[in-house]
Amino acid sequence: MQPIIPIQSTAKGCSDAPVLSEKGQREVFCGLTGIIWLHRKIQDAFFLVVGSRTCAHLIQSAAGVMIFAEPRFGTAIIDERDLAGLSDANDELDRVVSELLARRPDIKLLFLVGSCPSEVIKLDLSRAAERLSRSYLPRVRVLNYSGSGIETTFTQGEDACLTSLLPTLGQRQSPNRHLLIVGTLADVVEDQLGALLHKMGIDDFDFFPPRRSSKMGAIGPNTVYLLAQPFLADTARGLDALGAQRLPAPFPLGVEGTTAWLQAAASAFGVEAQRFEEAVAAPRQRAQTALARQRSQLQGKKVFFFPDSQLEIPLARFLHRELGMELTEVGTPYLHRQIMASELALLPEGTRLSEGQSLELQLDRCHADQPDLVVCGLGLANPLEAEGFTTKWSIELVFTPVQGYEQAADLAALFSRPLLRKHKLAA
Repeated sequence: MQPIIPIQSTAKGCSDAPVLSEKGQREVFCGLTGIIWLHRKIQDAFFLVVGSRTCAHLIQSAAGVMIFAEPRFGTAIIDERDLAGLSDANDELDRVVSELLARRPDIKLLFLVGSCPSEVIKLDLSRAAERLSRSYLPRVRVLNYSGSGIETTFTQGEDACLTSLLPTLGQRQSPNRHLLIVGTLADVVEDQLGALLHKMGIDDFDFFPPRRSSKMGAIGPNTVYLLAQPFLADTARGLDALGAQRLPAPFPLGVEGTTAWLQAAASAFGVEAQRFEEAVAAPRQRAQTALARQRSQLQGKKVFFFPDSQLEIPLARFLHRELGMELTEVGTPYLHRQIMASELALLPEGTRLSEGQSLELQLDRCHADQPDLVVCGLGLANPLEAEGFTTKWSIELVFTPVQGYEQAADLAALFSRPLLRKHKLAA
């Protein structure tokens, strides 16, 4: 086995920078939103939300699914009879699941997704999932996780989902090193990153979650893993407990982040420097050329991040170092220093970091900074636009394929387009 060599920056950056910690009013979506990208990824899974009509409307609106489509999600609506105790919620849930599985025989993995209403009435979905799994295995496995937004932000829905999947991973007995890439990626991004790993000579790897539940994979004491998304703290802790080892690296956003992320894998597997360079040289050059066109529109512009997705710190690093933007404030819902260590080291010293949110105070700082671009949730975008600010919806950065070399220019364009639109309107 080759030693694991962490990717580190020689600059101090913001590794030990003080963080403004705030607890107050927040503007965030709930974890149910994660179903929108998860149901596209795991193609034989179904996400059954146990919630209210509001939950159903949120997911339907966010997904943009037409009524004649066959999406892989739905809502078992808790109505007045359930709330009043006039019907047994577990009996009702069993009936809904039975009808669903009879109608959709393609379902192999069923998630019961908790919501604010189901948690308020203390509906034990973990016990329900165990009961239903006993009834439907081996044809269908039933798991559960919470998508409630009471104490979480919207990307934590994926973290909870992947954590619930950890017990389904098998045990590897092979003495060879094995790589697990953790976090939901668009299929095109997964194919591109997989091809680069193969070119480097790394063939023993799996993506988690996989495209089909039957390909869940296995881990063992020789498994190392790379996080492809920064909001998977609970999943990472679960993998550590199972004996896997995390490779510290920046996240694969932009040229620099993608190169360092791939280099972490290459170092762990003993890939020679020349072979690594041969594998990444062409796509890296294409990405650098494409980014140069975007840099002219973004260089010198000030950007302010409201906390929303936990992508804020890697995005700030990309915008500053590769596109020349000035960081006024980088807010994130939760700051996991261990997971973010490689990213924090690459931020410029003196960057104002904030964790959590006290909305009124942060709005005051935004008004004082007068940034050229504000990255925020949908709930803040329209009011800020009405005040003359230019905004970018942070949720779009999660819905859109942005990882890897080939998507670097697309990621930059998500930030340049609002500024270009404002320029055209002013003209």
